[in-house]
Amino acid sequence: MTSALVFGIGRHRLTTDGEGVTTLVTFNGCPLRCKYCLNKISWDIVKGRHYTPEMLYEEVKIDQLYFLATHGGITFGGGEPLLQVDFIKEFRVLCGPQWQILAETSLNVPLKNVEALDAVLDGYIIDVKDMDPEIYKAYTGNDNALVLSNLEWILSHGDPNRIMVRVPHIPDFNTDEDVARSMERLKTMGVVNFDEFTYIIR
Repeated sequence: MTSALVFGIGRHRLTTDGEGVTTLVTFNGCPLRCKYCLNKISWDIVKGRHYTPEMLYEEVKIDQLYFLATHGGITFGGGEPLLQVDFIKEFRVLCGPQWQILAETSLNVPLKNVEALDAVLDGYIIDVKDMDPEIYKAYTGNDNALVLSNLEWILSHGDPNRIMVRVPHIPDFNTDEDVARSMERLKTMGVVNFDEFTYIIR
């Protein structure tokens, strides 16, 4: 039986994680160790609650009328949701095509995961951190080669409007010029929707 460790379910989120009213479901497990991670609990593979797709569906379907009326649905985040291929595929079967399903992802996963879920997802919210490999590694502890190759694959296999790319200003790690360079490179790749913002360090 497919199951996954979930550390949070946030209901009634309005236009923050996609169109309309959404519920954000956050999985444990992440390949990155970002210095300013807001969800460090996702690094812990013990804390949280185990859900099957059926359990999750029964819990979130209470908001189906909101989803249908506003073109909203479920945004899977984390952690890294694209590590939960079987779970998300089975959940899509349960909720059907009416709900929007998005993945809030770093894209730092094997291409086979992206390929397996691309037809299941309605869109992506992609946090690229920074396009410069040295800045990316200093901030996340990992390489960004998979991010770039996966992004190229997604852009070549569907409408670029289904993608929102987040390009953060990261204090002590990148500059305004670095962010501008990242955005210019993303535009040349075919990205059209951006969320440029500054991390607020607490």
